[in-house]
Amino acid sequence: MVAHPVDTSGYPICLGRQPILDREQRIVAYELLFRSSCSHNAAVVTDDFAATAEVVVRAFADFGLSTVLGDCLGYINVDERFLSSNLVELLPRERVVLEVLETVEMTPAVLTRLHELKAMGFRLALDDFTHLEAQYIPALALADIVKLDLSLLASDELVAAVQQLRCWTLNLLAEKIDDNTQFQQCARLGFDLFQGYFFAKPTILSGRRVDPARAGVLRLMNLALGEVEINALELEFKHYPNLTYKLLRLVNSVALGIPVKIHSLRHALVVLGRRQLQRWLQLLLFTQRPDGVAGQPLLTLAAVRGKLMELMMDDLAPHQREQADQAFMVGVLSLLDALFGTPLPELLAELNLADPVRMALLSHQGTLGRLLQIILLSEQNQFDELIAELAELPSLSLLQFNQAQLQALGWANELAISNGR
Repeated sequence: MVAHPVDTSGYPICLGRQPILDREQRIVAYELLFRSSCSHNAAVVTDDFAATAEVVVRAFADFGLSTVLGDCLGYINVDERFLSSNLVELLPRERVVLEVLETVEMTPAVLTRLHELKAMGFRLALDDFTHLEAQYIPALALADIVKLDLSLLASDELVAAVQQLRCWTLNLLAEKIDDNTQFQQCARLGFDLFQGYFFAKPTILSGRRVDPARAGVLRLMNLALGEVEINALELEFKHYPNLTYKLLRLVNSVALGIPVKIHSLRHALVVLGRRQLQRWLQLLLFTQRPDGVAGQPLLTLAAVRGKLMELMMDDLAPHQREQADQAFMVGVLSLLDALFGTPLPELLAELNLADPVRMALLSHQGTLGRLLQIILLSEQNQFDELIAELAELPSLSLLQFNQAQLQALGWANELAISNGR
């Protein structure tokens, strides 16, 4: 069996990103930019609020913080509508800088809102400062960063603007630096941060939008891997009614072997326990495609891989429940890239996985990685290589592997039937 990526071409997403550097030319932040096309490094923005909303969704929901920012800060352009909305409060204040656009008029209402956001712990940057105006004085007292656009200022105007800003304790950021001469001038003037084509043009991150139901399963799986209580899991499940239905259907399948029928979400969570819940959440990812069609081939393959990994680990380390659970997880999650059409490292970055699991999935390291490699060789009919790998594991013979494979196939078929194949 060979895994084929699920077609998610109907969900293209792209995001612009330009680095911001410190005086040592180390990247400390990225400005996140709206891009309407993955093939053009520019965008015509007709609605600043809508553009910011798109940037937020793409950066924090679709791509994920680790992919977009790494350990750096993210600068996000905000207009008056976005500032005054509750949406801004959803942003992780320790990771973002709110870049107030030059079009925002510093009215009493805006200044009050900036005070509120500052008190919440947000960093504030003022965009495109050119010269001191009375309306900006209260805002400068709140700002952490002021950006000066070199394309808008002659050399003497730049010097004058910097002198005016020295009355406040804030960092100066020079943007649209095109050459080393401009960089050196700004460094001499005392700028702290730098941005422009001299360092790097904006790049475009592109990918495919994650189906919301699957994103929900990933979040639930992360919670189950942690130490949260049943109440917290139940509350999170209630955000995804369709996932609750699917979980109940899976739990009541003959493959699980629970002697009583389960009729409520809480009953399922209590009876399952955290160990089985983690397993069924892993399989739940594969029960539906974005177009609404059951993703049965991937579900079956994921179930086979997971169960086979578990059975092989039982042969190597009998009665070691934690190792068996990790083996099952490696088998199932090895198909995440095929399911989402996204590189596996990007998906795993958002999951709180144990190191042996992560290493096995990313580089086939350790015992778990070797077991996964054996399964892949079997699926690809590379029997000579398969036998050579098994020879390195004296506790696992070819006969044991074949028996485990038949048992895993039977278990996966039961699961597939109960899931409505």
